[in-house]
Amino acid sequence: MSSKRVYQVAKDYNISSDALLSMLKELGFLVKSHMSVVEEKMLRAIEDKFRKEKEELKKEDVLKRKKLEEREKMAEERYREESVKEKLKPRDTDIKKKEEFIPFEKRRKGKFKKIKPERKVDQKEVEESVKKTLAQIDSLKRQKRYKKRDRDEITEEVEPAKKLQVTEYMSVAELANLIGVKPAEVISKCLELGFVASINQRLDLDTLETIALEFGFEVEEIEEYGVKEEVEEVQDLRSRPPVVTIMGHVDHGKTSLLDYIRKSNIIAGEFGGITQHIGAYVVVLPKGKITFLDTPGHEAFTAMRARGAQVTDVVVLVIAADDSVMPQTIEAIDHAKAAGVPIIVAINKMDLPGADSETIKHQIAKYGLIPEEWGGKTIIREISAKTGQGIDRLLEMVLLQAEMLELKADPFKNASGVVIESRLDRGRGPVATVLIQKGTLRIGDIFVAGSYFGRVRAMLDERGNYMKEAGPSNPVQVLGLPGVPQAGDSFMVMKDEQEAREISSKRSRLKREQEYRFLEKAGLGTIYDQIAEGKIKELKIIIKGDVDGSVEALSDILERISSPEVKLRVIHKGVGAINESDVLLALASKAIIIGFHVHPDFRAREIAHREKVIIKFYNIIYEAEKDIKGLLEGLLEPERQEQISGTSEVRNVFKVSKIGQVAGVYVLSGSLKRGDQIRLIRDGINIYQGLISSLKRFKEDVREVNSGFECGVKIENFNDLKTGDIIEAYEITELARKLED
Repeated sequence: MSSKRVYQVAKDYNISSDALLSMLKELGFLVKSHMSVVEEKMLRAIEDKFRKEKEELKKEDVLKRKKLEEREKMAEERYREESVKEKLKPRDTDIKKKEEFIPFEKRRKGKFKKIKPERKVDQKEVEESVKKTLAQIDSLKRQKRYKKRDRDEITEEVEPAKKLQVTEYMSVAELANLIGVKPAEVISKCLELGFVASINQRLDLDTLETIALEFGFEVEEIEEYGVKEEVEEVQDLRSRPPVVTIMGHVDHGKTSLLDYIRKSNIIAGEFGGITQHIGAYVVVLPKGKITFLDTPGHEAFTAMRARGAQVTDVVVLVIAADDSVMPQTIEAIDHAKAAGVPIIVAINKMDLPGADSETIKHQIAKYGLIPEEWGGKTIIREISAKTGQGIDRLLEMVLLQAEMLELKADPFKNASGVVIESRLDRGRGPVATVLIQKGTLRIGDIFVAGSYFGRVRAMLDERGNYMKEAGPSNPVQVLGLPGVPQAGDSFMVMKDEQEAREISSKRSRLKREQEYRFLEKAGLGTIYDQIAEGKIKELKIIIKGDVDGSVEALSDILERISSPEVKLRVIHKGVGAINESDVLLALASKAIIIGFHVHPDFRAREIAHREKVIIKFYNIIYEAEKDIKGLLEGLLEPERQEQISGTSEVRNVFKVSKIGQVAGVYVLSGSLKRGDQIRLIRDGINIYQGLISSLKRFKEDVREVNSGFECGVKIENFNDLKTGDIIEAYEITELARKLED
């Protein structure tokens, strides 16, 4: 069962968080706030309490209905009797007519009584009148019940929950505007939840969700401010070229393959070529176009994914046939699998005498890349970047994979894409290489890239030639930025400058807020909290060492450390210094980096410091094992043990007005303390568990009463005490658990 927090359980039962907190405290559970985790035992106790209350309400409802029916019957009988009397009562006009025959002298002197007129009663008329009256009563009664039933049915209709689209660190005023209430009401609700907030204070996502629930709204997070959902009905989708990233070890011919594709393709040489500074280029084939992302392969690839961008459609993994699967090759496989991108394997250097493709196939099969001829799904082609053997077939496989993926985009809308890389040029200023994913970019378009906005002053292709427009899957250098965006930032064309300026300003504020309050990756202590609250179900580790033997030994030892509650998984291991790729992978996967006899380079240290990625250094394997084992043991749920602190017997029961029942008890053993958790035992059966709300000796309040003394005890929320009951006080102690060897 996945763990829930207090406010989520309160939402399930349609009550406020404060009410649920009070209920849990009454049930004897220690909870701090609305963000506390509700355990399975607590959920069962809450469910039992609601079921009991429901049964009591049903009983009360049955009694009320019986009383109401009795009152209705009595009212009907009374109404019938009054109706009959009214029909039998003589009329005033008949009495006056009779009085006219009395002599005036007799009436004036009052010596004679008034003679009442005699009236004959027709029994049939009386019976008919009674029947009509009863019929009217029944018809009126049925109408009232019908209206009441309609009204009940209407009140049972439940309105669907409303959703709010919010961004993290939204201010109180902005949230109030979305909900449609005054900021003072939101501030008041914050005070009820136990924290003080001002009108301009920014709230994290958990707090936003809690406050929105109090107002009857559900929260839906917008990943990046200003990004709007696409309306599929109005799109004119057309096929687009695939975006391919070539990865592999530095000595396995990745650069040679790119150079051969550029030189051998005449059309590509005319319309585009390789330049190392742009990072992407287009190759035109008879069967279609392919966009290649240039080196450095997996580092740029993971930089995109770490920032939430998915730009690569296919990965081509280059492996030398005369070598073996190297650490950088394994890194590329790990990065591609983590992003869920299809992999095409190119076994290079097949022209050499020592080429052995079968050995390579067996090695990559260990990492889940099963060749098609073996019954798997991985496309494998044998090539030679020197002679050109199999390269045309490889490019055909890339286009075939693109057809299977059905890559499409709308070229007629405003352009949007991703920043591949950016730099500060001396003569041109900030220059960003943008991969257009949707729409068409033109000169003069107003755009937003990350937290910057500007107007397209000029566009250049990969060879430095000026362009007027760029469609989907085309890389282009954009000039007109006021600053240098980061790789992976979104790029969007806006309708007007005012909208672009607003989005840019908003993103800048959110970025500053995130940098100021970015504490999720600040240290190991926060990882404890995240796993304890259910945010992290496994601890991911990246291992880098000086030699392969040490890395394998450390990996084997750490992977043996396991627990049913928290799993440890090594997502990547390699030999060499901790580089930028390792830090980016740790950032994207929320992992910890362990360096064994190695340290990060300058670039990796800078990124780790900026993004708050944890790097731990060790020189002895058993120190690393002890540290990681202690980390996991600290995350284990402590063992709870119960210890009896006192036992007492109820000798007498007193009823006190406005307080309820108070037990006069004799402490048999141990001691009783005010606030102790107790259980009430009657005839050997536990009938209630609660707290001692007050403790008295004679007329004075005391904190503790030892054995051999008498005292008065008031049990919180319980008034069914009887003589002879046993009150047993107990304490719950938590013991740290150890991992099993």
